[in-house]
Amino acid sequence: MVYFDAASAAPLHPVARQALLASLDEGWADPARLYREGRRARLLLDAAREAAAEAVGCRPDELVFTPSGTRAVHAGMAGALAGRRRVGGHLIVSAVEHSSVLHAAEAHEAAGGSLTHVPVDRAGAVDPAAYAAALGEDTALACLQSANHEVGTEQPVARVAEVCRAAGVPLLVDAAQSLGWGPVEGDWSLLAGSAHKWGGPSGVGLLVVRKGVRFAPQGPGDERESGRAPGFENLPAVVAAAASLRAVRAEAAAEAGRLRELTERIRARVPLLVPDAEVVGDPEHRLPGVVTFSCLYADGETLLHELDRAGFSVSSGSSCTSSTLTPSHVLKAMGVLSEGNVRVSLPPGTPAEDVERFLEVLPGTVAAVRERLGAPTGPGPGREEGGREEGAREERPREEGGSEERAPEARAGLVVDAIGRRCPIPVIELAKVIGDVPVGGTVRVLADDEAARLDIPAWCEMRGQEYAGEEPAETGTAYLVRRIR
Repeated sequence: MVYFDAASAAPLHPVARQALLASLDEGWADPARLYREGRRARLLLDAAREAAAEAVGCRPDELVFTPSGTRAVHAGMAGALAGRRRVGGHLIVSAVEHSSVLHAAEAHEAAGGSLTHVPVDRAGAVDPAAYAAALGEDTALACLQSANHEVGTEQPVARVAEVCRAAGVPLLVDAAQSLGWGPVEGDWSLLAGSAHKWGGPSGVGLLVVRKGVRFAPQGPGDERESGRAPGFENLPAVVAAAASLRAVRAEAAAEAGRLRELTERIRARVPLLVPDAEVVGDPEHRLPGVVTFSCLYADGETLLHELDRAGFSVSSGSSCTSSTLTPSHVLKAMGVLSEGNVRVSLPPGTPAEDVERFLEVLPGTVAAVRERLGAPTGPGPGREEGGREEGAREERPREEGGSEERAPEARAGLVVDAIGRRCPIPVIELAKVIGDVPVGGTVRVLADDEAARLDIPAWCEMRGQEYAGEEPAETGTAYLVRRIR
């Protein structure tokens, strides 16, 4: 089995395994105690903190270990907001932050605070000017990820930190995805990370609060970890996390170059091998090992299952892999296709042969999934040739007096009823009938799947058709598509 989901959790680094096993024997005692075993444990904890701080680029007394990266984010946001409550209750986040940030932001808003979501461009990056425009006199905190977990786009953290610093507002950086590759540049104020993203054990996060940042830890007080992460430290895991961070950093430069070449190979060849595939994310400013693409007319969940059967573990941000059947908030904010979404995130050490085999398997897998769904094949409007898609099912307008023998050229519009049908069926049905209306004619797609709001406009952009907007319907929403070619 080939594991291509390092952005979710990287395989345990050999150094982490060695450090974990060694510290189980040496680091079991309470590091707060003064007897020999406690002093030995304290030395291990201090050494781990110094190693992690050196990798982050901060002072050791600015860094604490937390039970997870999510806890680091939540503790950092809550403490910074509470420390600046006299300034105001305004919080700024980007639209593509990790769910841990967005959930904390929602809780802040529910408690009476105000919230601004900064939009991103089609590559998934924020504009620092948008952060500058969102800053106000009552802004207590701004948050920005260093790199996106779904599409790999790196954010302009240093430039955003500069505008925040000029306004006197602290910036919290979620560096979970990038910290293994290098320190986060810029004059940020707070930073969170998660060990299982860089090859450390799960259940260890880190939180950095720079000196001078107003910070008020929330919850019951505790004497451990400066009061910012209560509870007994998982010392063996902490030691392993710090050791693995130092180890991956030592390998980062060489491995980043190698993985960039492999992901660039995927980015370049997927559109050539798989018809109607869209590679998303910034082509240059991105994480070394992450590449994400979406396949038109494909069910994401089925596609991932079929790739798993073929021996490849990949993940997705597609709506079709979620129990809530809602589009990925990242893909939605970018305005890109979410159908058949696949994220490939290569762990360090990935052989080139595994990537080549994946590229060999992918086209047939996508084709089989599309065939099973009855997706259109062959040229159609907006492709190389005009005319109706092969195998398309004709949908009649919902109007009295319509003739079953009426020629397509005589009809100005059609209705596709996709109520109760999930992605990618609404788009498949749209593609089948777009050739049945004359140029200038309209197809009205009725759908109650939230993914249609994202995928129909994305289909129009890929197909060179005009998305004419949406309007309420008796059930669900009506999406209007005008044929222009």
